[in-house]
Amino acid sequence: MNGVATDAVVVRGWRWAIVAVAVAALAACGLSDEAEIRQWMVDQRKTIHPVMQKVAEPMPFTPYSYDPHGRVDPFNPQKMLMTMTQQDRIRGVASGLRPDLSRRREPLEAYALDQIRMVGMMREGKDNVALLEANGTVHLVHVGNYIGQNFGRVIRISETEVDLRELYQDAAGEWEERPQKLELQMASVQGS
Repeated sequence: MNGVATDAVVVRGWRWAIVAVAVAALAACGLSDEAEIRQWMVDQRKTIHPVMQKVAEPMPFTPYSYDPHGRVDPFNPQKMLMTMTQQDRIRGVASGLRPDLSRRREPLEAYALDQIRMVGMMREGKDNVALLEANGTVHLVHVGNYIGQNFGRVIRISETEVDLRELYQDAAGEWEERPQKLELQMASVQGS
C-alpha cells in the first residue's frame, strides 16, 4: 500500500514539473518574439519613406460685379408672379380636367375603392344598376354616380363589373384621369 501512495506522489510531482517547464518555455519564447518584432519594426521604419504628393495652389477667386443698369432684375417678385400665373393658365387650358368641388358628395365617396365590393347587378328598364356594398350597407349605383375618394365617376355597368374613371393630381399638380374597375365578388358558400 505504501508503494502505491509513493507512486501517486511521484506522478503528481512529475505533472507539476512538466507544467512548470512548459510555462517557463512559453514565457521565454514570448519575450524573445517580442524583441524580434520590435527590432523588425525599427528596421522597416528606416527603409520605408512616405510618398508625399504636392498639392496644387488654389486658383485665385475673382468676384463678379453685376451691373443692373439697363438689365432685367432676375429677383423681381412681380416678374416671378407673372411667370407663375402664366404657367397656371397654360396648365388649366392644357388639361381641362378638374373635379367639381362645389357639387354635393355622394355616400360612396367616403370609402376608398378597396373598401367597396360589387355584390350584384339588376336592371331598371334599359339601364343597369350596380349593387355595391361598403361597410355592411348595399347601395344602388347608376352610370354617372361618383364612388371612391378620388372623384371616381361610373361610366359603365355590366353584369360582372363596374367601370369608372378617377381623377388624381400628378406631381406637377395637374389633374389626370385613370380607369378603374370593380369586379363582381362571388359570395363564399358556408357549410352548415
